[in-house]
Formats: sequence, structure tokens, C-alpha cells
Amino acid sequence: MKRKNQLTTPVSLLALAISMASQPVLAQDDDKVLEEVITIGTRVEGRSVTDSAVPIDVVTGEDFLNQGDTDLNTLIRNVVPSYNVNTQPISDAASIARPANLRGLAPDHTLVLINGKRRHRAAVITWLGNGVSDGSQGPDISMIPAIALDQVEVLRDGAAAQYGSDAIAGVINFKMKDAAEGGSVEIKAGQFYEGDGDQFTVAANYGMPFTANGFANVSFEYGSTDATDRSVQRNDAAALIAAGNTDVANPAQVWGRPEVKDDLKAVFNMGVDLGGNKEFYSFGNYGSKTVDGGFYFRNPETRGAVYANGGTPLIGDLDPSNGIMDCAGFSHADAMNSAECWSFQEMFPGGFTPRFGGDVTDLAGVAGVRGTMENGWDYDISAGLGYNDVDFFIYNTVNASLGPQSPTSFNPGDYSQLEKTFNADFVKGYDVGLASELSVATGFEWRDEVFEITTGDQASYEIGPLAEQGFSAASNGFPGFGPLAGGKWSRSNVAAYVDLEADVVEGWLMGMALRFEDFEDFGTTTNGKLSSSVAVSENVNLRGSWSTGFRAPTPGQSNAFNVSTEFDLALGDLVNNGTIPSTNPVAALRGGEALDPEKSTNWTIGAVFSIGEVDITVDYFNIEVEDRIAPSQNYSLTQMEIDDLVASGVTSAANLQNFRFFTNDFDTTTKGFDIVASYSTDAIGDSTDFSFAYNKTDTNVDSYTPTTIDETRIRELQEGLPGTRWNLSSNTLLGDWRFMARVSHYDEWFDSEDGQVYGNEIIVDAEVAYNFNDNASVVIGAQNLLDELPDENPGAADGVGNRYSQFSPSGFEGGFYYVRTRYEF
Repeated sequence: MKRKNQLTTPVSLLALAISMASQPVLAQDDDKVLEEVITIGTRVEGRSVTDSAVPIDVVTGEDFLNQGDTDLNTLIRNVVPSYNVNTQPISDAASIARPANLRGLAPDHTLVLINGKRRHRAAVITWLGNGVSDGSQGPDISMIPAIALDQVEVLRDGAAAQYGSDAIAGVINFKMKDAAEGGSVEIKAGQFYEGDGDQFTVAANYGMPFTANGFANVSFEYGSTDATDRSVQRNDAAALIAAGNTDVANPAQVWGRPEVKDDLKAVFNMGVDLGGNKEFYSFGNYGSKTVDGGFYFRNPETRGAVYANGGTPLIGDLDPSNGIMDCAGFSHADAMNSAECWSFQEMFPGGFTPRFGGDVTDLAGVAGVRGTMENGWDYDISAGLGYNDVDFFIYNTVNASLGPQSPTSFNPGDYSQLEKTFNADFVKGYDVGLASELSVATGFEWRDEVFEITTGDQASYEIGPLAEQGFSAASNGFPGFGPLAGGKWSRSNVAAYVDLEADVVEGWLMGMALRFEDFEDFGTTTNGKLSSSVAVSENVNLRGSWSTGFRAPTPGQSNAFNVSTEFDLALGDLVNNGTIPSTNPVAALRGGEALDPEKSTNWTIGAVFSIGEVDITVDYFNIEVEDRIAPSQNYSLTQMEIDDLVASGVTSAANLQNFRFFTNDFDTTTKGFDIVASYSTDAIGDSTDFSFAYNKTDTNVDSYTPTTIDETRIRELQEGLPGTRWNLSSNTLLGDWRFMARVSHYDEWFDSEDGQVYGNEIIVDAEVAYNFNDNASVVIGAQNLLDELPDENPGAADGVGNRYSQFSPSGFEGGFYYVRTRYEF
């Protein structure tokens, strides 16, 4: 079942990389990025990217500000080629918190840190994610405003032995600004060439003293994003209009990015010197937004369990007490002339397309004390709290089983995630006769996470009186959570680690780490890491690492219920697919059981070249993941199983065609390499910085059980993301002017929604900036300057109207232009 893909790169690209040099993004100050001090991948202070034994990208805050988008996921994608994120137009809850992939793995295979402390997960579970992201529950970094960031460090290496669960693909650390004075205000507005998708944001950052010995740095961003539409009219909808149904919308179904309203992001970062070699620090965030997106069109002639039953009109008898089905054989027109008979064409004569979204609330806070004890040990004691809640809504839909009493808007309920952490970390250097002190780091961590499902309003999950006549129960499109599906599930764990690092001899760095964790629900795991860097010469360093890792299943993955309406390509129609806990008795009949942690083995080998103004890094990686956690394939339900599911709380199961559950049931190997390069010269303008970054990633499914993972799922995992990506950018300063250009290439990918292969996209971004003085500037720019669009879906009109693949890694909405004004003080 393996798909072979040789890890070869075009000679021209390799030559270009060697001629240019090392990090994928550029700092806008006088120091090269490779000399940036890092805070992840090591516990030794003052370590730089060049010194590191593992590959780390440093992205400056300025690199984010020099872009048109406002979502931090998109901003990272544009400068880190191994990072992928899509628009997610009709992706259930994934439209609310977009899943992102580092090195071809799932979103929850990447650990996210803020100022070196673990970031909490989003409450959203990605039920629809083109295979790679299916079932993942990662953090929502879109709640962090870019203006608050000093730099972002992307560790492209396994680090579970250092940081714990989730750090299989790597670690991303967001380092907040800590200036005690000055600030900036920024206003940004933009629009797609098509005239839609308007974006507007206003953001500010301000640093101030906090007492005589401290600082407080605060940032906020407020904005909105209008929806886009890149649809074609579906043939079935067009036929209805041609037949005289003027109530059918054109397009009947919208494919485009969802609308985001009242998008508020606020953060703070503070610290106070307490004297006696100790300081207090604290940071946190608050964010909220409303996301409103589209769903699939319900045809007023054919949609099963609402308008039709097996090809004949579905007409409800509102008074079946006399025992006679007086509405049998009625047409929709007949029902409209009858007081006893009911057709949903009376409520939605042109069919309906549900609108789905959620009100998101996100907040977090960390506080701690760090310093140096009299015995020389540095310490850092901290506690943190993180919370994310999504209050779902769906409207322009029905609970068909309620007939004419059905509302058209529903509150299906909430998902919420609460995490608490406590960390105690200690570091001390010992002189043991090596070329440097032996850094000994050790510590303890306690974590507790709680996932909660809050029940929705009764109409969103109720089985109404018309259910016995074949009408679907619960809110159509996204059924509400009933009393038995609601609940709260928690899990805590404790961990202890030791981390050693030293220069054995001059130019030879060695590191090792060992971490033990104990989870209350599935036991213990121990993981280790070895890393090394050798200075072959003044200009060449060789580096490599080997580590084991793990990812624990989340309480949400172990207990959540969900029903998604999806388009079945083989049937050419919508089907209701449910996800149930793996321990549910119905799942157990297909092999479902309690989830275990994933296990990984990760090794990298690479080199760093520094010759004059040219810096290059080349790193090969190999990540083997065993017992991966993901939803199984869909299983057809028997009537007895449907009855059992309804009894267990999945009230919408009365209208389910299929179900699935989470399972540890396949192994993968993800391998590839990264080339990153930078070069600076004053031969062009006052100064010009060039950067190049290339990523090649290939995933193979090594083993699986055919009864739980099907062929389509395997192809999604292996081909759902571009195998190759690269960026080439330049930034030129010329007096009061600045010119930026970036070219990005995306290789092919497979879209399981329409069964097509797309790709080989080249996107050009550009911007021009002018400084009026030392404080004020204006920027005019364009993302996708040449208005490139993906290949069109040849079956769009016959299917669900998606003109382009919704999983296009560069977006499918064409060119976007923007203007930004900025004032610094």
C-alpha cells in the first residue's frame, strides 16, 4: 500500500539555494537571522540558531506585518514552506478554527508555546480536514495578534522528550514583545480582485513601565472579514429554476471563506524585577469572534428525510390519530392545499442551504517567578490557565421531524476546552572538565485538561412526531447535543524530565534528554532524545538528532459525539455521517476500544554553511508514527445499531447512514528535507535581503487494518498536502522606500471531495512601502499579484458547485490587494 516518492530536488532549485543562503525569513535589523538568540530546543541561555543542534527557523514580527492577511495561520504559511493551512469553506467546525499542518503531520502533532509555555488546545475537533487533519484537536493560534509578536521560533524536530505530548512534528514558540516604552498603531484594509472578501483591521501595541523595575506591553487587534463566493450554479438547482422555481438561489450553494465578525484579539506581557535575583512575570490573552459559513444545498425535490423518501415526495400527516395515512400519494402541491398534510416546500419552496458557525471565546493567563538561588540553580516556577469555547449556531434549516412547528435557527450546544498547568524548571551549569559547562536542567510538570459538551436547545436534538413517518430528527446539517451526549471529561498527568547539554570539546556540542510522564487514564510513557552538532570548519557545521515521542489522545477525541453532512462522491448525494466514542457499544462491534497514545521515532541530519554573507542549512528528517489516532472509515448502520445509538444519546442517529470512531489503527513514515538560505547585499539599493526556503515532504502509510481504514483515507494521508513547496523572496531598502517581492510554489495534492488531483501553483506577492518620516509609513501591496487561480473542478456543476478545490494550499479566491498605514512612537 505504500506510495513511493523519491526525495529528489531539481538541480536548478538546489543551485539557487546554494547561491543564496539560510533562513526562510529575514530580520529587518542589522543582525542576520542566523544570529538570533533562540529559546526553544535548548535550555542553555544565549544559544543561537547557528549553534543549535536541531533546525530552527526564526520569523521576526516585521515579517508578519509585511503581509496583507490578518490570520496568523496564513501569515506563517507564507514564510514557512513546511507549514500548510487551507481556507476551509464548508468544513463543519474546521471552518471556525482552521487546522494547520507542519511537516505533513496533523495539527495536534505540533506543540505550540507562548513565551516558552504550553498553549491550550482549541475546543474544536476537526471532523473534516481532507484526511491529514481529520479528527485532530490542535490550538487556535489565530487568536494571537501579529502586532504583539517580537519573533516566532519554529523548531523542525521531534521534541516530546523535552516538552511532552504533541511535539512530534515540531514546536512553534511565539515570543511576545517586552518593550517598556514606545509602540505603534496600524490600520489595514484590503479586498479581493473579485470585489468581495473585504478585510479591515485596526491594531496597536504599547509598551510602558510597570513600577520602577518592570514593564507592561499590551497589544490589541479588532477587525472583520467578509465572505467570498467562488461557486458555480449546481445543475440540479439550475434545472429547478428553468422549470419555474423562482425561490432557488443563484448560486444555491456558496463556496468561499466564511464571514468573520467582531474579531477581537488582546494580549499582555509584563515583568517586574523583585530584587534578590528574582523576577515576577505574567502574560495572557483574550479573544472572541463570530464565524459564519455555508453548508450544502437541500434540493426541494430530492433531499431525503426532508422533501423526499426514496424518490417519492415526503408528505407529513399532521393528524395520524385516525390510523389512516390520508397524505399517502400526495404531491408537494397537493399538500399545500391540505390542512392535514404538510410539505417542507411550504416553508422553503426553493430548498434551503443551512448557515453554520460559532461564537468563539478564548482566554489564557500564565504567571510565574524566576531567578537564581544561592546555590547557583536558576529556577522558573509558573502556573497557567487556558480556556476555549465554541458556542455553535445553525440557521436557515429545520428539524424536519417537528414539521410546521420547527424553528429555522438552532443552538446546537457548545464545545469547551479548559487546561491548567503547573511547571517547576531548574537549570545549573557544572564545570566537569569539558570545553563548556555541563548544563543540567530538570523539572516537573502537572497538567489537567477538561473537555465539555454543553447540550443545545431542545429543538436542535429533539425527535419530533413526524420522525416515524421518515422525517429527519434534530437540526438538519449539524444536530444538537442531547442530554446523554453532553458531559464533562477530564484527564490529568504528571511529568518529570532531565536535560543535559555541553560542548564536549571545542566545536562539538552534545545534548540528551529523558522525560517520564504518567497519565491517569492510560499509564506511563518514557521518551528520550540525543542531539549533536560538530563544527567541521569555521564555516561548516554538521548536526543531527534522534528522539522518541508520543501524543496522548485528548479527552475530546475519546468522548465527543458529532454528526456531519457530507457529499458522497460515489452516491452523488448528501449523507449523514456520525462520529461516536470508540468505547460506545456500537463502535465496539467494529473493533472500537479505549484509545492509547501515539508513539513516534524521529531523526534528523543536516548541515549549516556560513560563507561571508551567504548562509545555508540543509536538513533531512524521518518521522515514524505508530498507532496514529484518527477516525476510522465509515460503517453502515443496521436498524438495531441505530436504535442503540439513539438510546445512548445520539438522537440524530435515526437519520444516520454511517458512523465512525477514533482508533489507533495505522502507522506512517513521513520523511523529507528542508533547504533554507539567506543572502544580504548593498549592491542593490541601500540594502537588499534575499531568502529562499524549500520543503520536500513524503508520507507513506506503512501498515493499517483494511476493515478500519479504507483506500481513500490512505490516499488522503499520502497525497492530501503538496509534496513540495518553496518560497523565494527579496526585500530592498532604497532611501525612504521599501520593495518586497515573494514567489511561492505549491506542488500537487489530492482532493478527496471531488476525487481530483490539483496543484503546481505559483503565487507572486509584492508590496511597496514609503516612510514619510521616522514615525509614519504607508504600504500598498498585493497577495497573489497575478491573480492566479487553481485548476477548475470539472465536475463542479454536476456536483456541489465547488469551482475550485476547497483544499487548495494557496487559497482559491485569486488576487488580494491591501493598503496599510502605520505610525510608530
